[in-house]
Amino acid sequence: MYTIDCGEGGYLKELKFIKREYFFMSDKLLMIFVKNLIPGMVKTRLAEDIGIDKALDVYQELVHHTHKITKKIEVDKAVYYSEYVEIEDIWDNGDFKLTSQKGFKLGEKMSNAFDEAFDSYNKVIIIGSDCYDLSSKHIKLAFEMLEENDVVVGPAKDGGYYLLGMKEYLPQLFEDKKYSTDSVLNELLEEVEEMELSVYKLPTLNDIDTLADLKETGIDWENLGVDAEVDDEGEAY
Repeated sequence: MYTIDCGEGGYLKELKFIKREYFFMSDKLLMIFVKNLIPGMVKTRLAEDIGIDKALDVYQELVHHTHKITKKIEVDKAVYYSEYVEIEDIWDNGDFKLTSQKGFKLGEKMSNAFDEAFDSYNKVIIIGSDCYDLSSKHIKLAFEMLEENDVVVGPAKDGGYYLLGMKEYLPQLFEDKKYSTDSVLNELLEEVEEMELSVYKLPTLNDIDTLADLKETGIDWENLGVDAEVDDEGEAY
């Protein structure tokens, strides 16, 4: 695990590596892709409408939601940070393996994560941290459906997907794909069909990328960050 000491003035002073032990017992892995909570680096499209600070508040709410729905799922779980591994955040409690994403573009990062995961696991699912409609039931159903399907996908309303699961490493699903466009899901499904793989589609849900997406959720985004709230484990955020 990495910890960053910025020292006075916010400049990088020291980078330490901390060894932490994790014990895994499942043949299933849930991979959770998150972005580090850096102002101006998260929800950039949303920030164009509500500002950088509010966009950060919204993303932090999404991260807390993702933690809440995944923490009690009885499979191994790993959090992949976009830049560096955080310490003493909500994921740093021993229930999640903490690592960082490897690669440059999103497709490469996801492909590398799946490739590495299948060294130890038989069924692997990846989710992001943009979907407020996602629940633990959706994730559990996805693992169940992997028992009888080669691929499980959760379609997003914007033409992408909020969840992807498979039983073997399929690098073709990530090659030459146009991410952050409304064609991603269709390109994926076309690839699955060409490979003659079986696929189960979960309910279509709403990813939050724009103000219009945000307004479809129940998030009281205008009041986020005004007063600290307390989650069901007594942690303020």
